[in-house]
Order: sequence, then structure tokens, then C-alpha cells
Amino acid sequence: MKILEIGAVFSAVSLVMAGPAAYGICQAGCAAVVTACYSAAGFTWGATLGASAPASILLCNSAFGTCQAACAATLLAPTL
Repeated sequence: MKILEIGAVFSAVSLVMAGPAAYGICQAGCAAVVTACYSAAGFTWGATLGASAPASILLCNSAFGTCQAACAATLLAPTL
């Protein structure tokens, strides 16, 4: 009888996609972190430096790209 009860509980749980809400929260977190990174380096995020960007800014940009890639994974990740 216990097995039937457990089976009923598991069958009632549906799969939900994390979707746009989680993706938006993740994007906001990435933007906050890259803004803090730029500020710590003494620059303003969004100002284009082009080829003359210092190593600290390139590191911030790289971290931002990694964060963005992780956000893309949350868009498709299933949650319960």
C-alpha cells in the first residue's frame, strides 16, 4: 500500500521549466557583478575602450560572458 501512495505523490508532481523569470534574475545578477567589476577597475561599464582595453576590463568582460552562458542554461533547466 505504501508503494501506491508514494507512486501517487510522484505522479502528481509535474515538471516546470525555470523559464524567463529565472533567466531575468540571472541576467540582473550578471549585470550587477560586471558593473561592480568595472567600478573596482576604475571604469564605467558600457563605455567602449576597443583595442586599448586594459587587462582588468578584459577579465571583467570574460567573466560577464561566462555568467551569460550560465544564464542560458537556467533558461532551459527543469525545476520541480
